[in-house]
Amino acid sequence: MYRYDEFDHAFVSGRVEQFRDQVERRLSGELAEDAFKPLRLMNGVYLQLHAYMLRVAIPYGTLNSKQMRMLAHIGRKYDRGYGHFTTRQNIQYNWPKLSDTPDILAELASVEMHALQTSGNCIRNVTADHFAGAAADEVADPRPYAEILRQWSSVHPEFSFLPRKFKIAVTGAERDRAAIQVHDIGLHLKKNDKGEIGFAVYVGGGQGRTPLIAKKIKDFLPEQDLLSYITAIMRVYNLHGRRDNKYKARIKILVHETGVEELTRQVDEEFAHLQETELKLPESDVAAITAYFAPPALPARAEGWAQLAGWKKQDEAFARWVNQNVQPHKHPDYGMVTISLKPIGGIPGDASDVQMDVIADLAEEFGNDEIRISHEQNVIFPHVALADLEPLYRALTAHGLETANSNLITDIIACPGLDYCALANARSIPVAQEISTRFGAPERQAEIGELKIKISGCINACGHHHVGHIGLLGVEKKGAELYQITLGGSGDEHTSIGEIIGRGFEPAKVTDAIETIVDTYLGLRQSKDEKFLDAYRRVGPQPFKDALYGDAKAEAA
Repeated sequence: MYRYDEFDHAFVSGRVEQFRDQVERRLSGELAEDAFKPLRLMNGVYLQLHAYMLRVAIPYGTLNSKQMRMLAHIGRKYDRGYGHFTTRQNIQYNWPKLSDTPDILAELASVEMHALQTSGNCIRNVTADHFAGAAADEVADPRPYAEILRQWSSVHPEFSFLPRKFKIAVTGAERDRAAIQVHDIGLHLKKNDKGEIGFAVYVGGGQGRTPLIAKKIKDFLPEQDLLSYITAIMRVYNLHGRRDNKYKARIKILVHETGVEELTRQVDEEFAHLQETELKLPESDVAAITAYFAPPALPARAEGWAQLAGWKKQDEAFARWVNQNVQPHKHPDYGMVTISLKPIGGIPGDASDVQMDVIADLAEEFGNDEIRISHEQNVIFPHVALADLEPLYRALTAHGLETANSNLITDIIACPGLDYCALANARSIPVAQEISTRFGAPERQAEIGELKIKISGCINACGHHHVGHIGLLGVEKKGAELYQITLGGSGDEHTSIGEIIGRGFEPAKVTDAIETIVDTYLGLRQSKDEKFLDAYRRVGPQPFKDALYGDAKAEAA
């Protein structure tokens, strides 16, 4: 993984001391909140419903055990003993004191971490496939390019005050595990006929109030042109993006209103002026960054296959965990392990300080000291020998981290909602907990199969409900919480936006509605192998509307 150089250390430390001065002036009353707000946001500090919140960047979701221990320490010393991992591969602390935030940032800097650009109208944390560098289906590791984009975009003088926040995601496999088509810019690494590395470039995706799927504007962008072309896109957006209406300020609106052909023309015109400038990536620079992400030396562990078969035969719970939470690795004797942060009835994405310390210890012992955070709010060990799966599982079990539900109905994505967020209209956490409890039985989950539920407490869609197979959006109606249900969304390589299925449901009736949807699916699927999303796309919304409302003409809320 990337290591800070002298510039990085000086830059991050300097920003910590700058923010320390700003906080001191705010606390003394010298600096008014209106003036302080943009300063704190650029350092990841929000003012939420009950307290300040600090959002810490985990660039492209990669960290090591030392950094995870620091996150545990911060939760223990400065918060209430936990942290919340987010859909941007970051971590949030919901209860820090403003006076403590400079000290927190200084401690983060000591392990090469920061909170820069986790908020504000700038380029946010660049995200990537959480299986990067390990997945068997990978064309190339996207993390070196995400790191190049991170370095290029950090406090970029031209792009620090954009019309609106800006999000970039990179994937290196045909299977899109980074949801690139619902990002402002999505980059799909690929190779051309000559074996050269390049990118398919998507622009104008996003969720929120106006969910839109990104448009492909370049089928193959050569590697050396990455920064030139991204700069061209950013300049067109910065020039023409709406600044008079924050609801229309995202690049997705610009693409929609300008048209993809015209926008592509403008980007290409700007790119023509940039292509042969200092923005062209030298091969030596790419090679230097890529060297940081060299895969660990993984010795052959062929004995793991026989051991794994025996362990699975002896322990049904262990077998279920392996089958659900372990994916194939490039190396046949290894696997990629998902550590679920979705215990049955728990809060999605939360991890206690003790659990974070345990994860750090286990990463050192079994995971080659490498940890990933997925945009689905789980922890990943990308390099685990099959021969180590059983002892790893036993250690996870001792700390409530053994839940075998990756990609199942209880692996729910949820934002903090009205329990924490000042923007929310409804609670996400209690709804997620109730659904998880209702469907928590292993046999029930196995019967249902792959099904992604995603919950947002407001239209900003931090819970990615638009791309949930089943999405829940909390809204306020006549002073009460109400939940709209969408069906058919997906954030993979076949991205789709879910459609509102009908009128909303009161909190007490949401889980029953989910059960009706699930039972309808089980009754109409053609075989046990037909997944929920495939069945929905085959039959459409009508059977589900009829089951939910008993009225074929139910109107969308």
